[in-house]
Amino acid sequence: MMKQIATGLIAATLTVMTVSEAGAWSRNRTVTTNQGTSTINGSGSCSGNSCSRSVTRTSPYGNTATRTGSVTCDPSTHSCQGSSTTTGPNGGTVYREGEVHW
Repeated sequence: MMKQIATGLIAATLTVMTVSEAGAWSRNRTVTTNQGTSTINGSGSCSGNSCSRSVTRTSPYGNTATRTGSVTCDPSTHSCQGSSTTTGPNGGTVYREGEVHW
């Protein structure tokens, strides 16, 4: 499990490095299949060495899941710390956090 968190933080770190000058962003998608329409709405922002994002996914059946997360990097210590919270359609919550050094 720690390997998965570290992998996610590495990806987030690369995002921080490549998006840190981009500021705020948003993405909204709709996917229609023979089972109905799903939507994905996301937004995020970066400032300095920190980025955060929030994504909400809604299934064709109206079930909604939300994930919020953030990552902060400190170039002087060559490390990043991040966390995310996912809330599922039935209200269950999963919290993850981790740290990576490069």
